Amino acid sequence: MSLDGITEEDAQLRQWLLNEAEERGNAVVQVPQDEYGAPYCFSVGAWRRFGVPEAVVVGLPEDMGPVLVNAYVARARSGERFRPGRLYDDFFDGVPVAVERVAKGHYPQFLGSAFLLYRTGDFPAVQLITPTPDGAWPWQQQAPDGFAAWQPVLTESGVPESWTPGVDGP
Repeated sequence: MSLDGITEEDAQLRQWLLNEAEERGNAVVQVPQDEYGAPYCFSVGAWRRFGVPEAVVVGLPEDMGPVLVNAYVARARSGERFRPGRLYDDFFDGVPVAVERVAKGHYPQFLGSAFLLYRTGDFPAVQLITPTPDGAWPWQQQAPDGFAAWQPVLTESGVPESWTPGVDGP
C-alpha cells in the first residue's frame, strides 16, 4: 500500500503498526532516553481497534513502560474504560496510576508515529502517570528534584487539568 508523501521507511513502519494492532490489539512504540529527556512509549492502534484513547507513559524504566501500556490496552480490550482525572490504585501489580488527557500540542513529540495511522491527528490520547516508589507524584512538592522534568504531565499547563491535586485527585 502506498501513501503519498511518506517515505518507504514510514510505509514499512505503518504496516508494522497495522499488523501489530490487528494481531495484538496495539503496537507499542518505544523511544529511549537521550540527552533531551526520559524514555517514553506509547500505544498505536488502541483507538482504531477498541475505541479507547492511545496511551503514553513517560519516564518509567524502558522495560516497564510497555508493560503498563499493554496492561491498559488489555483492560480496555476486556471492556474497561479509563477516565481522565481518576486514580486507579490497583492498575497493575500494586502500582497506582493517574490518568490524564494529553494536550494535542504534545502529540508530535510523544505520539509521532501514531500519525502514520491517524493522518489528521484526530485521535484521543491519555497519559498514564505513576508516582515514585515512595508515593510522590511529579506535581507534588515532596517529589524528588527533577522528577517533574523526568515525568512531565502532558497537559497544556504541565500540571493535572482533569482534577485538582490534593482535592479530588492525587
